[in-house]
Amino acid sequence: MSAVGGERPIPPGVAADLAAVRLVVFDFDGVFTDNTVYVSEDGTETVRCWRGDGLGLQALRRAGIDVLILSTEVNPVVTARSRKLGVECVQGCDDKWARLEAILRERGLTPDQVAFVGNDVNDLGCLQAVRMPVVVGDAHPSVLAAARLRTERPGGRGAVREVCDMLVAVHDRAPRPAAAS
Repeated sequence: MSAVGGERPIPPGVAADLAAVRLVVFDFDGVFTDNTVYVSEDGTETVRCWRGDGLGLQALRRAGIDVLILSTEVNPVVTARSRKLGVECVQGCDDKWARLEAILRERGLTPDQVAFVGNDVNDLGCLQAVRMPVVVGDAHPSVLAAARLRTERPGGRGAVREVCDMLVAVHDRAPRPAAAS
């Protein structure tokens, strides 16, 4: 088993599947956030996110891995955070898997090239359909069996960065095709 950045080991079968990932799709609430929402008297919602996620997402893009946020809710806070991170965001998905399947067709990708990171029952369809289903450390018990990988960090507390670092480490070690002479 190989370790990520001196941290936990990645089982060989999981490392190979992580190396095949070309698109990482993240749920937002409970993944980028700790699932807490603050609501002001005028109904404005705010959430707390982990700053280190941004650097991890930049590293993913440098490694040639695309990133997408797929959220059930339509919420200006999700729009604002995804814009700041420079991540494409699709909101208002009642059926996340149907929406993701359409996105994959548009991009010419298959579920075998996708990692999905979720935390709750509304993520189950995607988690069951992709090659690399990942849940955050504090995911709801109903989705744990669908995951191949569970982060050590909880949602909103470094789980996104942990996934990014793991993917970048595996992609950095993946064999490169020989240059043509």
